[in-house]
Amino acid sequence: MNIIFIAPPAAGKGTYSHLLKERYEFNHISAGEVLREVEKEGTPLGKEVSEIMARGALVDDSLMARLILDKLNKIDLNIPFIMDGYPRKLNQVKDYERILQKLNLEVTYVIFLDISKETGLKRKLGRATCPNCGKSYNINVDYLKPKQEGVCDECGSPLSIRKDDTKEAYEKLYDIYLSDTLPVIKYYEEKGKLIKLDGSEHPDIVFKEITSLLGVDNG
Repeated sequence: MNIIFIAPPAAGKGTYSHLLKERYEFNHISAGEVLREVEKEGTPLGKEVSEIMARGALVDDSLMARLILDKLNKIDLNIPFIMDGYPRKLNQVKDYERILQKLNLEVTYVIFLDISKETGLKRKLGRATCPNCGKSYNINVDYLKPKQEGVCDECGSPLSIRKDDTKEAYEKLYDIYLSDTLPVIKYYEEKGKLIKLDGSEHPDIVFKEITSLLGVDNG
């Protein structure tokens, strides 16, 4: 089973991917993590990626396709896997189709976690993390707030907020989503692959819908 998560910024792709990996042992392939892994290897390819990222430039589609194919060749493809953050534009969709063809695979589901721009911004600006134990919170979402303001429920450490969680940063990400990712959503919708879920619901409800859809919901 091959799943793509696609969504506006701050819709929870990473959260639900992590839950599927943790509870059902799905493989989770994050485009960002693939780049970081290659960068750490220190190979000629890793150095090339590192130089590109150091310049603040984007890795081109052909190189990204090579990295995704390499990653897929390293995992057990009999285990369901999730693509998170790839493909994010139409050129990459075509690249990904060629990759899957080489591996005798096809996309099973494209899960679109739909949230409004306002909801995404609210989530983005409210994110807080415990630097000690890693637990995540959101001060703008009732069910994700810490019991005591600014303090981790688990270990009592002061929470930190990322400096790049700004309205300006979110606006840029959302503009990219509109220009690059909406056409991808329309493409998969026309192919009959798209499943749209309300990403603004409580995470427990959304995750229940996802596991039911994928046939792994054991109640």
